[in-house]
Amino acid sequence: EMAVAVQSHWFSVGTAVSWAEAGVGAVATQSFTNKSFGIRGLDLLRRGLSAQDALDILLSDDAGRDVRQVAIVDMNGNVAAHTGKSCIQYASHIKGKQFSVQSNMMLGNKVCESMAAAFEKNDKKPLAEKMLLALEAAQKAGGDIRGQQSAALIVVPAKAEGKPWDERTVDLRVDDSKEPIKELRRLFNVHTAY
Repeated sequence: EMAVAVQSHWFSVGTAVSWAEAGVGAVATQSFTNKSFGIRGLDLLRRGLSAQDALDILLSDDAGRDVRQVAIVDMNGNVAAHTGKSCIQYASHIKGKQFSVQSNMMLGNKVCESMAAAFEKNDKKPLAEKMLLALEAAQKAGGDIRGQQSAALIVVPAKAEGKPWDERTVDLRVDDSKEPIKELRRLFNVHTAY
């Protein structure tokens, strides 16, 4: 499986940051978001490029690359990530084995470390659960300096079955809430029950 999870003090963050396609890959484009990176990144992966090659192409002609934050995971588990030098602090990313965590505008500088540790510590759990645990860990470590507002979680299968309309195993968004991660967890529990 491949996934993107996000939380921000931004209305409907999932509609801008989260991009994933079964059998292709996943893209998270954040900070000063360039939404085209989602669609273009998936298209480059679909053509057979690696995560790093796709990221290099996306950034090559982007005048705003210094304020961009992007992570890409391809269907082979390759990871590429970029945090521009002018992203608002605290801003960083960590690439792990078949995953990446990113943060920007954080209250403290331990958010990425907390997300990565939560993700790795729960290695035996389903991917969606690991993603939620990473978001919860980020919030416990301080989270967005502006507070919380919205969150999203997308999970797709590693292989496409030729039915793109039916190939998001999890697709949940909380567009506006005082506690979006808590609400995302509630919605995931309802999703699992169904």
